[in-house]
Amino acid sequence: MAILLVDNGSKRAASTLQLRALAERLTAQVGSTVYPVSLQHADRADVAELHGMPADVLPDFMARQLAAGVRDFRILPLFFADSRALTSFVPSVIEKLRAQYGDFACSMGDVLCPLPDGEPRLVQILHEHAIQTARVNNLPLQNLLLVDHGSPEQRVTRVRNHLAEQLRARLGDDVRLSEAVMERRPDSQYDFNGPLLSDCLHEMAEAGVTRVIVVMQFLLPGRHAGPGGDVDGMCREVMRKHPDLRVAISPLVGEHPLLPDILSSRSISDQSA
Repeated sequence: MAILLVDNGSKRAASTLQLRALAERLTAQVGSTVYPVSLQHADRADVAELHGMPADVLPDFMARQLAAGVRDFRILPLFFADSRALTSFVPSVIEKLRAQYGDFACSMGDVLCPLPDGEPRLVQILHEHAIQTARVNNLPLQNLLLVDHGSPEQRVTRVRNHLAEQLRARLGDDVRLSEAVMERRPDSQYDFNGPLLSDCLHEMAEAGVTRVIVVMQFLLPGRHAGPGGDVDGMCREVMRKHPDLRVAISPLVGEHPLLPDILSSRSISDQSA
């Protein structure tokens, strides 16, 4: 069986490098090789920045494995929720490969935060990252902003809502935790996403808030998250307009040592793919 740790993918090499590091830790934990594979985009990353080793994307990787005789696959999704990438793109890839190579087995583990039960260890990661960010930046643990990418699918936003609710319970009544998205579609039918990060920070600054910790519900660095990413740029732009405001950004979920434990448990629970 080929076990695949699958993320959405990024053209930035840092994302693939961290995916590879996570797959290595998971390999040591489960005792079987775990292959780092992206759904899309990563094959356009600079190979030199990937130490001369091109990134794998799902259609090409599975095709090579099938041509080599592998007939059983296990996908571990590095996704918070069942987005269309998992419910539409992955099945379409598998359907095309079966048409070309014949039938083969493919199962998929649960996402990181399957609702309604959720994942307490994921809440623990966010909680510890919030506390760590406050300590490292010498900021009060008082005004927090849980930020995800944003999605046109309500079930994805429900995961952030669930995590925020559980995180509030851990933080207590003295801490104010709000929610925001990095980006969203402007139409009213997408209002379930909540406010944009930049708008939320502007409102907080205008209300007199001077210290904010952005808690990142992002997994890997790339165009959006990590140094020089969209979130970092948005926070810097708001601070430029509000000189009294100081914003500190938490580490990414993929950096926490507890994430391999969650993924290891996902290697057991099944759903069809």
